Amino acid sequence: MSEEPGRRRYDSLRRTAQAQQTRAEIARAALKLFVSHGWTATTVRDVAREAGVSVPTVYAAYGNKTGLTRALADAADLSADVPQLVAELEAATTDPARQLAAMAGYDRRLYERSGDVIALVREAGRSEPELATLYHDSRVRGDQTRAQVFSSWPAGVLRSGLDVPSAVDVYAALCNIDVYTVLTGERGWSPDRVEQWWCGALVRELLH
Repeated sequence: MSEEPGRRRYDSLRRTAQAQQTRAEIARAALKLFVSHGWTATTVRDVAREAGVSVPTVYAAYGNKTGLTRALADAADLSADVPQLVAELEAATTDPARQLAAMAGYDRRLYERSGDVIALVREAGRSEPELATLYHDSRVRGDQTRAQVFSSWPAGVLRSGLDVPSAVDVYAALCNIDVYTVLTGERGWSPDRVEQWWCGALVRELLH
């Protein structure tokens, strides 16, 4: 009799693990198809077929294609390790160059690990307003973080003639997915080289 509760408990854990595995397989299949065929051209039925599950299973796991894309975007944010960024910013409160390096490192991790997700969210946003908002809000959050950091610096740290909004603009012009993609995809740069160049360029362009 004592074994029955144990079996039921492990059956529950097994079902949870299987559900998580199914969600992961659906997400991998969706990302593969979104990247290769485009977000608009990919249907939920395509995703289900690629993942080896039924269409209702996809809907049950993620709601719809937009919900699935939002989940991929959330995973992209996690992959870049925000806690590491926060720790590095806090450890360098008196060193603006190190704080710039911390932010550049975060962007490098984000684009290196999840650049394909960022590109597909931007593409999907052209036809799906909810995803356009998601992309816009993520850019705004990034700008807010940089503005918070730049505003914490004493007067005279920013290069002469630069205010905080202008500094945020310069950062965005240098450290973005398009620059990263061109340098790594077309120019053969390694992610390390991009990050190092960003660090140097940010210091030259932003600091007095």
